[in-house]
Amino acid sequence: MIRSLLIAGLLASGAAACTTAKPYGPASSPSAQGYLVQPIESNRFRVSYTALSSDDARRYALRRAAEVTFENGGQWFRVVRSTTDTEHSGGGGSSVSVGGSSGSYGSGVGVGVGIGFPVGGGSEKTTESLEIVIGTGDKPDEPDVYDASSVLANITG
Repeated sequence: MIRSLLIAGLLASGAAACTTAKPYGPASSPSAQGYLVQPIESNRFRVSYTALSSDDARRYALRRAAEVTFENGGQWFRVVRSTTDTEHSGGGGSSVSVGGSSGSYGSGVGVGVGIGFPVGGGSEKTTESLEIVIGTGDKPDEPDVYDASSVLANITG
């Protein structure tokens, strides 16, 4: 019995450890880690970044916004809308199982009721979405306006 619990605990912690941070880059799907860019108008874009932490999601969304600014001939960008979505998955819960077996020593049917313990704590993904407007010339001195070259220098090192 103790051996079975130990094995179940190791499997649960191994499954929780499978969620690892992906290096900065594009997302392979809308729900995957990485960035997505959606043009809205010629100088307006929705930039989002999904990461395992809210700090990484915000930092990388700003980085991608600065890159999009340069790619489109801009020098600065204004964040006109910002949203943060956090998704939790995994963890504990209850379950009911029915199983059966047969073999050379006979056959049997069993019913089990269990509770799952969040050994690894589950996982969390955060998506930071920024709607930006790109500008050129003198950067307005406002808190929601970012100089693209400064953002890249500070975030990428």
